[in-house]
Amino acid sequence: MTTWQGWHRFATTEPPALPRPGDPPRSRDERLAYHSAFVTIRTPAISQLATQVRTLMILGRHQQTTARPSLIVTGPAAAGKTTALLNVGRTCHLAHLRKNPPPPGSAHATAPVAYVLVPPGATAKTLITEFARYLGIPVATRMTQTQITDAVCHTYTQAGVQLVLIDEIHRLNPRTTTGAQAADLLKDLTERLPATFVYAGINVTDTPLFSGTRGAQLAGRATLITCGPLPARHGTRQPFRDVITDIDNALDLTHHKPGTLPRHAPYLHQRTAGRIGSLTRLIRQAAITAIHDGTERITKTALDAVQLDHLAEQHNRPTHHR
Repeated sequence: MTTWQGWHRFATTEPPALPRPGDPPRSRDERLAYHSAFVTIRTPAISQLATQVRTLMILGRHQQTTARPSLIVTGPAAAGKTTALLNVGRTCHLAHLRKNPPPPGSAHATAPVAYVLVPPGATAKTLITEFARYLGIPVATRMTQTQITDAVCHTYTQAGVQLVLIDEIHRLNPRTTTGAQAADLLKDLTERLPATFVYAGINVTDTPLFSGTRGAQLAGRATLITCGPLPARHGTRQPFRDVITDIDNALDLTHHKPGTLPRHAPYLHQRTAGRIGSLTRLIRQAAITAIHDGTERITKTALDAVQLDHLAEQHNRPTHHR
């Protein structure tokens, strides 16, 4: 998805569809593929990000003199940051295509969304090269960073990029010379491109990105959205159980009884520490196993048998004190 062709294919491919009452039963292979990809569960963070992005894009549309306001999605690993980022990018992409359909037989003239991964140990030049690669802008070895940046700004503006999604932003360290130059490059791009920037990274507020002069500039322009673990309770609401209910309703198992998973909400919260990434992986693996072994339902015993990601398993490992 870090090229325009790949992103366009991702955004326009029909997402997995929920099983609907009255539809003919899907085959075993179709259901295995469905649970492997699975539907995107709308978490509070996704809803908040979608609202904020829509508002900031309108706010910055006619802003000419200074950098447009941006967003930073932060939180621990497996908290659903990238899922939220991709979801809002796809929504923006499809909304643009509905309003501006390309003429029949023509290539897509506009690219409303750009998705860029910060490379490990990013320098300003390697980072701007990733921006160039997304739209297929030719980069010769002898080109300077300034030349590549000029080409990127010109092409992105001509292509109509309105939303720039930058993932793995925690890889930048402005305390190093190369990291500081890369951070300055991003600041430069926000001032030169008529687009809204959304960054995502692991626990960004705990990194050097928010410290010093450069960090203060970024923090002063960005709204922070936290993709933290979902609490079991929040006032009178039960956010974690609500998400589990949505997942429960999305399962396509022949012997599954609706309402089964919400009854295990306390166990699932303890097992995953409320991390949406760990939760969806646990249930998807249990569903695939249930199809393979023919049980076609998820029980607590089946959930116990699934080995979670290392982060979640570490959380559940008992602590021994001498």
